[in-house]
Amino acid sequence: MDFWGTVLVLIRRWYIALPMLLLGLGGAAMAYLTIPPTYISNGVIVLSIPTTGGTVPPDPKLPNPITNPLLNFDYGLNMTASILIQAMGSPEMTAELGVLPGDPTSYKVTNGSTNPESMASSPFVFVEGESDSAEGARQMVAKVLARTKQELVQRQTKVGAPRQTFLTAIEVVEPTTPQPQLGSKARGAAAAAGVGALLSLWSTFAVESYLVARQRRKESEPDRPSSEPRGAQPLGAMR
Repeated sequence: MDFWGTVLVLIRRWYIALPMLLLGLGGAAMAYLTIPPTYISNGVIVLSIPTTGGTVPPDPKLPNPITNPLLNFDYGLNMTASILIQAMGSPEMTAELGVLPGDPTSYKVTNGSTNPESMASSPFVFVEGESDSAEGARQMVAKVLARTKQELVQRQTKVGAPRQTFLTAIEVVEPTTPQPQLGSKARGAAAAAGVGALLSLWSTFAVESYLVARQRRKESEPDRPSSEPRGAQPLGAMR
């Protein structure tokens, strides 16, 4: 059936299509009003080396020169940030932080990019927390930032790095004010509206097919013969 044929069917069976469409729109409105919004908070830390650098001088009488950590970034910081990102995103770590599959509260740890090839290209670690409550999103980010700093210390302790050379994690952006995200509400409403539209079309064409088939059966049935032949007279009249 072409487009105009569909339109004609919908117009002819408007008493079926319109109520079902209104039902779908009502479901969409209900979904938008009942689905709770999600909140997102963000935080960022940057890795830096100590002021005396990343090495211990062999002669204590000749210490390393003091430098500004913000002016001394090298590839090692990028690689360490990548290690932290991978560690914080592991299933074991998410379970340790109390995030289970299906929980309304979750988090993501990235380098600010969704491209895996650029994972080791920045000393920054970006944390995003999502929850069904504003306070839950903020607390999630704070918890992940604190655990990332702890993980950094543990990693350096495990490889036996001198304490004087330990990298530090500086909070560039503390947990931000959670912002409501209405995407889930809009997707739920759109899905309900789509189901309502499909249901309206299906019910309309189902009724149309039934009525057309019934009309064709009536037209194709032959006339039923009369129970008495024409001209027949009652038995009492035949004498």
